[in-house]
Amino acid sequence: MRFITFIQGGQHRLGLVVDNQVIDLNQAQPQISADLRTALRAGQDLAAAARAAMASNAPRVPLAGVQLAPVLPEPGKIVCLGLNYYDHAKEGGREKPVYPWFFLRSASSLLAAGAKALRPKVSERLDYEAELAVVIGKTVKHATLDNALDAVFGYSCFNDISVRDYQKKTPQWTIGKNFDRTGPFGPVLVTADELPPGATELRIQARLNGQVMQDANTRDMIWGVAETIQLLSECMTLEPGDLIIMGTPAGVGQARTPPVWMKHGDVVEIEIEKIGVLRNTIEDEVA
Repeated sequence: MRFITFIQGGQHRLGLVVDNQVIDLNQAQPQISADLRTALRAGQDLAAAARAAMASNAPRVPLAGVQLAPVLPEPGKIVCLGLNYYDHAKEGGREKPVYPWFFLRSASSLLAAGAKALRPKVSERLDYEAELAVVIGKTVKHATLDNALDAVFGYSCFNDISVRDYQKKTPQWTIGKNFDRTGPFGPVLVTADELPPGATELRIQARLNGQVMQDANTRDMIWGVAETIQLLSECMTLEPGDLIIMGTPAGVGQARTPPVWMKHGDVVEIEIEKIGVLRNTIEDEVA
């Protein structure tokens, strides 16, 4: 099943995507919250509600005609992995990490598919990063490799746009990863049952103005989804509506000679096989 969050009347609405059409799930099944995170935290049976909505005469509107929001507009936690593909670590002059390089993003950095990402006026070093997004659907603490994937509700595309000079101002990457409108997320959330376990064996690409810049496979991740959940849940309780961003493969702009920085008017696309294409245009921040 494929879900979106869209905006109607200034409010976020949870949508079910069927054949490029959208059913407002709360409207069709009023027991389901109009907010995805709220629905997940309440343990609402989204799969059963989606099946009932599809079997009904619920109104449908074209997907192309709705205004998208980030799949989860306000996740609980946004935990990101750095250097989770060996070739990306190598291109940055680093050895294979012995433990994931975790850092956090804030919800205020997120934006929807189709929205304009912002190149901040304080920097020209704006870089793309194609990444797999994992949405947690169940509370989990001290997961094992055998049960970790039970906590996953679904997967989406993410562009971990990075302001590289700010990222390098400190040993920790937080400041360069949290500029406004630098976290494109979407366009759809695909439930885990529709993908291989851990979303492995999926091609992942970044394209800039139609040119392929990153081209890899999720099997190349150093830490897969199950192991990442296991490691994180040693430290923190993962809760429904939390988000894990799984790192990027080689080919980022800063590692190229000369470096490739995104500029006003550029179109950046992140595509993950069986999930979809996340497309955004870059615009300069106006003072």
